Amino acid sequence: MSTTRDEPTEPIPVNAGLLRRLAAATYDTLLVIALFVIPTLGVMALRGGKPVPPGSGLLQILLIITAGLFFIGFWVYGGQTLGMRAWRLRIEDHAGNALTIRHGLVRFLTSIPSIAVFGLGILWLLFDPDKCTLPDRMSGTRVIVLPKDRKNQ
Repeated sequence: MSTTRDEPTEPIPVNAGLLRRLAAATYDTLLVIALFVIPTLGVMALRGGKPVPPGSGLLQILLIITAGLFFIGFWVYGGQTLGMRAWRLRIEDHAGNALTIRHGLVRFLTSIPSIAVFGLGILWLLFDPDKCTLPDRMSGTRVIVLPKDRKNQ
């Protein structure tokens, strides 16, 4: 009689659903809003302390760059924003590898219209067989749920 040894196997990654992604996005939105203070103060300093007029093109560009640096930086260097870490999510390419800057840039740039058009590019995941959003599809990435830490169970 031969015996087989049970080898521990790594669980198959599960793509994240809408509610978990929205929860992580809420955390990240609060952090990005806090970061928006930095470029706003910079523009105010350039204006000699005067308030920034509504619709200031310079400030809008700086805010987009700030948000881009936040998201792309966390996605490429670690695969998780702080909100994603809190909700046990990680972003990777379809082969399970870390994102490149190109992945991150495409994902960020496609996220803007996906959210701006009533969130339709995000709601896409409700109908996608792989639970991918439009930015996931366009950038070749996916957001997976990480398994619970076995030590904490």
